[in-house]
Amino acid sequence: MEGASVSTNPRTVEEVFKDFKGRRAGMLKALTSDVEEFYRQCDPEKENLCLYGFSDETWEVNLPAEEVPPELPEPALGINFARDGMQRKDWLSLVAVHSDAWLLAVAFYYGARFDKNERKRLFNMINELPTVFDVVTGKKPVKEKPVVNNTAGNKSKATGKHAPEQQSKLSKPPPPPPKDEEDNLDDEDEEEHGDTYCGSCGGNYTADEFWIGCDICEKWFHGKCVKITPARAEHIKQYKCPSCSNKRART
Repeated sequence: MEGASVSTNPRTVEEVFKDFKGRRAGMLKALTSDVEEFYRQCDPEKENLCLYGFSDETWEVNLPAEEVPPELPEPALGINFARDGMQRKDWLSLVAVHSDAWLLAVAFYYGARFDKNERKRLFNMINELPTVFDVVTGKKPVKEKPVVNNTAGNKSKATGKHAPEQQSKLSKPPPPPPKDEEDNLDDEDEEEHGDTYCGSCGGNYTADEFWIGCDICEKWFHGKCVKITPARAEHIKQYKCPSCSNKRART
């Protein structure tokens, strides 16, 4: 297997983190937006298969590397065998857990020569991102929020421009606030919803981007990740994300 053994050989903390993010993004695509194709490729009748993520944000289901020892740590072997013996969501969660373990293994394989401070910095950078398991299962990491004793500020949060938890699933923005309050609104909005993550890419919520929520699974997505614009959202009565749409089609 040629593709799965290709390495970019990153050397600095920033390069290793960039490699980690690319591989993570590829695996997230396999388990979310490309899940139907991923499910199809994991045929239990085939030999032991692995899920690989690459630094260019692509993924691949393939046999493990033939060389011993392999150039890089190998992901979980035989993920296809359990596919039909478990509920689909449980199987995807299992693959997600093993994917997180493999991503950390590759990152710290590259970081083996880092000193203590560099390894700690790399881990802290990685730890700021939600895990693949968090994104696939919709779990929101626990995050402490500062207490805001500002009545006007609390009122602003309830009418933030794209606040997922406060608005309809189509994320339609309310009338714009007065000019002198607009900057404060964005800061407070991001602070309030900092534990909201995109169900496709896993990115954190930011007030300056359009978001849309699925009325079926209640996960939130960047509009750009699911190819929905604000104008198109205005005409959607009930939004279903790609994963829920595929489930309904199969049923």
